[in-house]
Amino acid sequence: MNDKRVTNTQNQAASRSSFSGKIGYVLAVAGSAVGLGNIWRFPYLAAKYGGGIFLLVYLILMLTFGYTLIVSETALGRMTKKSPVGAFHAFGKSVPFQFGGWVNAVIPMLIVPYYSVIGGWVLKYLFEYLRENASLLAADDYFTGFISAGADVEIWFLIFSAVVIFVIIAGVKRGVELISKVMMPLLVILAVIVAIYSMSRPGAMAGVKYFLIPNFENFSWMTVVAAMGQMFYSLSIAMGILYTFGSYMKQEVDIEKSTVQIEVFDTGIALLAGLMVIPAVFAFSGGEPESLQAGPSLMFITLPKVFDSMGLGTAAGIMFFLLVFLAALTSAVSLAESGVSTFEDQLGWSRAKACALMGAVIVLFGSVSALGFSVLDFVQPLGMTPLDFFDFLTNSIMMPVAAFCTCILIVRVAGIGRVIKEVELSSEFRRKKLYCFFLKYLAPVCIAIILASSIAGVLGWIVL
Repeated sequence: MNDKRVTNTQNQAASRSSFSGKIGYVLAVAGSAVGLGNIWRFPYLAAKYGGGIFLLVYLILMLTFGYTLIVSETALGRMTKKSPVGAFHAFGKSVPFQFGGWVNAVIPMLIVPYYSVIGGWVLKYLFEYLRENASLLAADDYFTGFISAGADVEIWFLIFSAVVIFVIIAGVKRGVELISKVMMPLLVILAVIVAIYSMSRPGAMAGVKYFLIPNFENFSWMTVVAAMGQMFYSLSIAMGILYTFGSYMKQEVDIEKSTVQIEVFDTGIALLAGLMVIPAVFAFSGGEPESLQAGPSLMFITLPKVFDSMGLGTAAGIMFFLLVFLAALTSAVSLAESGVSTFEDQLGWSRAKACALMGAVIVLFGSVSALGFSVLDFVQPLGMTPLDFFDFLTNSIMMPVAAFCTCILIVRVAGIGRVIKEVELSSEFRRKKLYCFFLKYLAPVCIAIILASSIAGVLGWIVL
């Protein structure tokens, strides 16, 4: 690896935007990690794949595999002071390096449009709860009717997208960092309130036990596969975000300690999300399998019914969907920021121009996803709606490939020793042996399992 090339890259980036310090970085990354992956995706996967045993498997993977990739991407970003494409190019400019950088960079550009569509759904539900329409939202066909009404869905998607673009135009410190500092503490407070409310419902403690106590009779191979996929989605791994935020990190910020804090923050919110949703569903349905396995519809169909049946449905709905909105917004901002950083680095554009291009990407691809349930319902790639297809493509195919490229870059090109040296500039690196072992031997195996199971699932060979 050419040391001079990396040194030159660092010198050229001396004036690059940065976070104000450790707290700004940790809250920004936590804001990225704590999003729909925690509030929306984690509870329904935990409910579907065994409750406590899913939680145990997820925690093990997060503390090993997740830790390894967070440290790797953050260190490479800080070392090169570049977003993903520039970080890979710092070690070489052949086709493999270009592929590895661009696959990491393109993922958030494809995720944030459909993510903003779901953010628009959340805004619509919050708006209706504020109008005291809790019973309307609990109606059997409300959600299906809403997403099939093309114009209404498009409007709410554009409103959410406008908020995201406004924040990233403000910049790293005044936009990304500020919104994280304000919203993350508020998000935690709301999560605690909603979780306490949910657990206090009659019959809810059975749901608490199901979620927190591992039952090995509920274990299956798909528990591991689902937990691995959730770990990618939840921790913002292989999305280019950690490269980008690492490039904004100051040299004195402790990478290992920050990673631990992100793990704690992300896992804490995931636990609270599970305690918000699963006990409420148990209280509502008595733990019937049909309700627990409602899948993605759990938040938009099952929970409104739960809130309406409990009394105080309006207040609970407002708190819950405000919480989900804050989580979705902080994550969408981080995804969009990664794309903006790539455009700035690779095209040499101003921030305003890069934000305009990112906004155009969000509107173009997001509109396809938003209208995929109505006027564009004839668009069915691989038999999926556009939103489901973009979710499958990014999370099940591109993210494992991006993570594999990062592992290869470190093990075969940059050298693990160089990454260790970068981490040790500000950290004791207590988990160094675990990091080396997992990166060399286990991470590629886990990535291969995720990729193979995802492809087998879409081909119908296994049931996901």
